[in-house]
Amino acid sequence: MTIEQIIFYVLSAVALISALLVVSLRNFVRSIFLFFLTLFTMAGLFVFALADFVAITQLVIYVGGVLVLMIFAFLLSNRELLNNPDVNFRSGFLHYVPGILTALIFFGILMLVFLNVNPEELKWIKEAEDNTLKPTDNTIHYIGINIMTRYLLPFEVVSVLLLMALIGAAHLARKERDS
Repeated sequence: MTIEQIIFYVLSAVALISALLVVSLRNFVRSIFLFFLTLFTMAGLFVFALADFVAITQLVIYVGGVLVLMIFAFLLSNRELLNNPDVNFRSGFLHYVPGILTALIFFGILMLVFLNVNPEELKWIKEAEDNTLKPTDNTIHYIGINIMTRYLLPFEVVSVLLLMALIGAAHLARKERDS
């Protein structure tokens, strides 16, 4: 086993375990920080997949932006949760049934598709056989050219939507004034 395989397996195990802990822990603060660990290890896995731009984007947008926004939203939301983070909102098994059923349905659909698909017959896989990435390829250069030429309008629309989301978050986070 090579060092690359060991690093890949360690990153995969950390990502899976931390993701499972994010959804199973009742403490919101610990869940948010484990979510940080999940996103960070996913960026490491993107590096192993030779998707350097996606890894940097993962770090900048999700780890640097969305996660910090989640922490601020949590800190501004409810003072009782900060004083006692182990407050149980729900008790009993019946509250978990819809989530468990939804997860099992999606897992069943995923397994059904996985077992019934034949990768050799898919057209997009046949076309991509000669289109492999090498570690020396400069993918960021091509992504930058495409974003600034072919996909300029969607790029600008996404930036306006992010600006609207930040304005909405600032509006929701500000304290209400007594009239």
